[in-house]
Order: sequence, then structure tokens, then C-alpha cells
Amino acid sequence: MAEMSRALYGFSRWLVRVGLRLKYGMTCEGAENVPAEGGVVVAANHCSYLDPPVLACAVPRPVRFMARDTLFSNAFARWYFPRVGVIPLDRTRGDVAALRTAIALLKAGNAVALYPEGTRSEDGKLHEAKGGIGFLIAKAAVPVVPVHIAGTFEAFPKGAKKFRPARIAVRIGTPIAPEELQGAMTARNDYDSVGRLVMSRIAALAPE
Repeated sequence: MAEMSRALYGFSRWLVRVGLRLKYGMTCEGAENVPAEGGVVVAANHCSYLDPPVLACAVPRPVRFMARDTLFSNAFARWYFPRVGVIPLDRTRGDVAALRTAIALLKAGNAVALYPEGTRSEDGKLHEAKGGIGFLIAKAAVPVVPVHIAGTFEAFPKGAKKFRPARIAVRIGTPIAPEELQGAMTARNDYDSVGRLVMSRIAALAPE
């Protein structure tokens, strides 16, 4: 994998943030809750292709993303995505290599974004976390920052052919400590409970 370019990431983030603010009036609350250094999982709800750029713009430090490997289908994508920190993931099987890469990055002090639901919500509502996410979080043993993204489903839902008018708002919650995540497991290897805890914190940030 190519080394992440902070210059390219920073320029891309600036450019996308300008576009999101102009088109969707994007706002962000709670950015100060993201630890400035050290490994951290940024866990958000997911219902649109807009979510990764929105999350990258909301989090005040470089974030690594996991994305299905089919997005690396052309030469530009294969050059660009690794250089802005995207980790390819084969969703047709249990991609152990991608999970190990993410865990290694977290232990090395990076921020890694995860969508516990695993795929985009088709109705805009929150759904249960996939089991593999709880496993990754438990093994990484780093804080998890819950994030709720509102408005991206209205702007560009799954299956949409064009962007729609909407207002995008991001709320970032306080970190969940590794000790609390471990304590959520009612039995050894109870990774589903870790996923449920994270999703409950995301849900608590949703607008009333």
C-alpha cells in the first residue's frame, strides 16, 4: 500500500469541505471530542456515499477509511485512494488482511473510520452493527468516538442518480474508553455487545 500523503489529504479535505458548506451548509458539533493524537476509532452511521467525505471534513485530524476494493477499479482510484488513507476491503469474504491492517494502524496511533452497520442504510435509519466491527474494536483496544451524520440520506441516498437539496449536520460525541468497551462484553468474545454499545452511542447523538 502506498504511503498516505498528508498534503494530498489536506488539500482534498479543504476542497471538499468548501463544496459541502456551499451546497449543503454542512455544520459540525463536537470536533473537540476527537483525541488529537493516539489510536482512535471514529464510528459513524452510514446511509450515503457522501458519508466518507463528510466525516473526513468533520474530524480535525487525518482519518483512514476502509472501502470495498471494487472502488479501486480504475488507474486514478488505485493511485489516489491509498494516498488519502483508504484501505481496500474485500466484502465478498472475511477480509482478515484488511482487519489486521486497520488494527495495526490503530495501534500505531492512527485514526480509522468505521461504519458499524457495514453498508449503507436503505431507509436512512440506524441498523445493527456487523459482528466483525465489534471484533476489530475490541482487538484494537483504543477509544471509540461515536459520530452521527444527518442529512446525507436526504442529499444522496442509496440508488440515487443525482444530488438533492438537504442540510448536512454532524455531531461528534465523547469517546468511549477501551475499558468500557471491554466491560460491555458479557462473555469472552462477545463482540456483538461491543457493536451494540457503539451503535447506541451513535443513536444518542441523532437529532430529536
